[in-house]
Amino acid sequence: MKQLIITADDFGAALEVNEAVELGHRDGVLTAASLMVAAPGCADAVTRARRTPSLKVGLHLVLVEGRPFLPADQLLDLVTSEGLFRTDMARMGADIFFTPRVRRQLAREIEAQFAAFAATGLQLDHVNTHKHYHLHPTIAGLILKTGQRYGLKASRAPVEPRAVLKAVDPAAAPKPAWVTEPWARMVRARYRAAGVRVADNVFGLAWSGAMTPERVAGIIRHLPEGLNELYLHPATGDYPGSAPGYDYPGEFAALTARETRAAIAESGATLGAFSDFD
Repeated sequence: MKQLIITADDFGAALEVNEAVELGHRDGVLTAASLMVAAPGCADAVTRARRTPSLKVGLHLVLVEGRPFLPADQLLDLVTSEGLFRTDMARMGADIFFTPRVRRQLAREIEAQFAAFAATGLQLDHVNTHKHYHLHPTIAGLILKTGQRYGLKASRAPVEPRAVLKAVDPAAAPKPAWVTEPWARMVRARYRAAGVRVADNVFGLAWSGAMTPERVAGIIRHLPEGLNELYLHPATGDYPGSAPGYDYPGEFAALTARETRAAIAESGATLGAFSDFD
């Protein structure tokens, strides 16, 4: 059996993202969205989610390259002088691993973001992280520990079958993910051992920001058996803080394209969110 979750990341980042999420679900194939609780458009995203109960929502933890939920003076080792999370992921990761003081700050921020999501009253469909920072083993452990108190049942480990990408677009087939995939496999095994549901295959990493309608339809036509998650970054246009070079309207178009619907029908895949496949 083929099961497919189609997720939008960065829900709440801006009105342009929120519009694309709502329309991508209402008029397209989007089944879930991951909410940034400290982002400028969070309140608007929550309003849209409440009036669209069929859209399943999870928590998109932001621990790097973004705005923290707690005041910056409580996260002095994690933020810059502007009060935003650091962007030096490798160095920050080492600080998290080796320094108890930094881990305590991180644990408080993770707790605060889980609590903020709970306060929305939305059912927690899944939890993932911005830039997949939960591939860091310490962060993965803190999420598991905290998530147990907030109903964590599903997460993401970006293990992306390169053979599928090569079949879809041979000229743009990426090289093996030698850095991320071993960590992703370890996180997948660790989370499953803890009873957290993780998809067998995840698509969206190699072509992040370039998940065109043609690529999305191609991935779905070559969808492997099992539970699959395909994630995108849809928006109706660029917005403050958006990533340079990302084709946001193109990824939004993929959610509503006839070609995408046709590919789903051809594949025989069942659409849903994590909570639909318990």
